[in-house]
Amino acid sequence: MPKKIRRIALGLEYQGTNYFGLQKQKTTEQTVQGLLEVALNSVSNETIKTFSCGRTDSGVHAYGQVMHFDTRASRKEQEWVRGGNSLLPSDIVILWAKEVDNDFHARFSTLSRTYRYIIRNTAVPSALWGKRSLWINQDLDINAMRRASKYLLGEKDFSSFRGSGCQSNSPVREITDITIAEKNEFISIDITANSFLLNMVRIMVGTLILVGRKDITASKINAIIEGKDRRLSGKTVSSDGLYFIGPKYPKEFKIPLQENSVA
Repeated sequence: MPKKIRRIALGLEYQGTNYFGLQKQKTTEQTVQGLLEVALNSVSNETIKTFSCGRTDSGVHAYGQVMHFDTRASRKEQEWVRGGNSLLPSDIVILWAKEVDNDFHARFSTLSRTYRYIIRNTAVPSALWGKRSLWINQDLDINAMRRASKYLLGEKDFSSFRGSGCQSNSPVREITDITIAEKNEFISIDITANSFLLNMVRIMVGTLILVGRKDITASKINAIIEGKDRRLSGKTVSSDGLYFIGPKYPKEFKIPLQENSVA
């Protein structure tokens, strides 16, 4: 009798500095998905194909990436965690594993996704945070940035915040929440949406920084959105400061949520 096929969901944390993004590629072995599948192949003694809730680009970090795979291997949940971590580099960690129903899909079951961008606003750079944040040594008007962020909320055509290589069929996305917070020398910008366009968060942050520097007014954001032209918005800021906090799923799947405690 054939063994039962089980669907396993995983939570991942990784520092993206050393990797060419999440997605497996033919031209390099240095991707998070590629290394994860090699580890899971060894744990399961079969060929594993993983699916993620959202891709992260080269250099982008993740605090709560969720992936799933199907397997005939019979392993306890902690065996996937311990076994996988023993075979992964130290900057990629499996946080948890959970058997889920077959109607769960890491990507298509999501209700929303949240990214966080971290700015370190100090007079001098940091040796420790250089690849984990964006250093800005100019004063930023946080209240103006908060006012500007309100124009980004809702379902809109975000063509002005879309990277040139984006392959999405539609530029329309719905942003449900933006929070800009200060803590010591750090400024964090959390953006939650149903999904994101290529480089969307990094371009939005680059534009909000223009507001913070008083290069443009907060109300200019509305004109940038209505212009539907990438040339109107700010530059694409470095991937160093970008963290994928994670997805939100319907409660019935009982997928663990990571606490948003980055910086």
